[in-house]
Amino acid sequence: MADEFAKGLAILSGAGMAWLTLAGWYRTPSFEGSGVQLIAPVETPSSIYGEIGIALMDVMAWFAIMGALTFWVVIPAIEQTREAYAERSN
Repeated sequence: MADEFAKGLAILSGAGMAWLTLAGWYRTPSFEGSGVQLIAPVETPSSIYGEIGIALMDVMAWFAIMGALTFWVVIPAIEQTREAYAERSN
């Protein structure tokens, strides 16, 4: 179980850091302005790289959430279900 926790934590940390970096680039209109950094609406990008960055930002946010939940909830639940089924069949 420690292995699954470590994998989930690595996914959460890595994807969270990627989202934080991309959100800092694309969702922060000014570092001196109001306090809506990282949650401000995204401005229309002027290049294909901006569009890729915005799409990747959304992908990283969902990957962080779904990856951590998969390794912390889904996989342990499946393993416990398998163990219970194996005990019941014996």
